[in-house]
Amino acid sequence: MSGVVSSDGAGPVDPAAAAHAFSAAERQSVYRAIFERRDMRHFCGGEVAPELMRRLLTAAHHAPSVGFMQPWRFVRIAQPSLRRQLHALVEVERVQTARALGEREDAFMRLKVEGLLSAAEVWVVALAEGREKHVFGRRTMPQMDLASTACAIQNLWLAARAEGLGMGWVSLFDPAAVSALLHMPPGAEPVALLCLGPVSDFYEQPMLQQQRWASRCALDELIYEDGWGQPMAAALAGKP
Repeated sequence: MSGVVSSDGAGPVDPAAAAHAFSAAERQSVYRAIFERRDMRHFCGGEVAPELMRRLLTAAHHAPSVGFMQPWRFVRIAQPSLRRQLHALVEVERVQTARALGEREDAFMRLKVEGLLSAAEVWVVALAEGREKHVFGRRTMPQMDLASTACAIQNLWLAARAEGLGMGWVSLFDPAAVSALLHMPPGAEPVALLCLGPVSDFYEQPMLQQQRWASRCALDELIYEDGWGQPMAAALAGKP
């Protein structure tokens, strides 16, 4: 394999890529945010300064979007009464989800699945109305508006981790109920309740892995080459 060796000894790097690469310390910071990001459920109150919240939302707004459609909308939940109503909606769905899990119902009910009442900030992320007008990149794959919004949420998540804040994505709710509660226009659709704020500690592992609910799949089981299920060539299949 041609190329030069990176300054941190990570292995060969294409010369063209090396010309644009971050420094070793900067790259390490990016990877650290990725690997130490956690879906947090335990918060310790506190607050998020307005200028910091603005920074995080700006990071989210700089996510890629198909056709540059920017389908994300963010709704801050400032009223405690609205938080409690959202919490009640999540609790309804939590019970329904537990029942749908059958033999794992009791184990699921023991899990903490949200921090809506204890997080410093709660934000609802929604898909905007009028998305049918955006055809670029969506004619055969209309779900790309959701994929784009997920990129915005991930940007916010990584930025929050870099700032020392925890974030949790809550998806246990009836979208129609949340939409009605927040008076969303026809066509708008909530996709996430985000709990954000200071935490006492970040989980050493993903919480569901710590609780033995699930474990991370091995990467090699998920990557193929030239066809579904075909193993990767040795050059990429080997561990770094």
